[in-house]
Amino acid sequence: VQLQASGGGLVQAGASLRLSCAASGRTSTYYVMGWFRQVLGKEREFVAAIRWTGGSPYYADAVKGRFTISRDNAKNAVYLQMNSLKPEDTAVYYCATGRGPIVVATYDYWGQGTQVTVSS
Repeated sequence: VQLQASGGGLVQAGASLRLSCAASGRTSTYYVMGWFRQVLGKEREFVAAIRWTGGSPYYADAVKGRFTISRDNAKNAVYLQMNSLKPEDTAVYYCATGRGPIVVATYDYWGQGTQVTVSS
């Protein structure tokens, strides 16, 4: 399984970005697709997750109401729409797939990460 994340960039506070994650290879339909983020020197933290089979998505409290995760099963892709970005959202964002939904260790495959920088 390979995951390719894209869409990061440098934006001002209050702006929006949309991250994409394209999955290739054989993935389980029962798996979860998740987004995590990591700041240098800190642990990787959960952001959002969604099941390929549907159901309510999962969000970290810090992003609820601002970020929206969605999926396109036909394209094997997952997206993270990030609105009202804050400087504290600055991090490298990773997509991953596994049993999930929240704990890092439950994810088996990871993308390479995409940098999101929000200036104040």
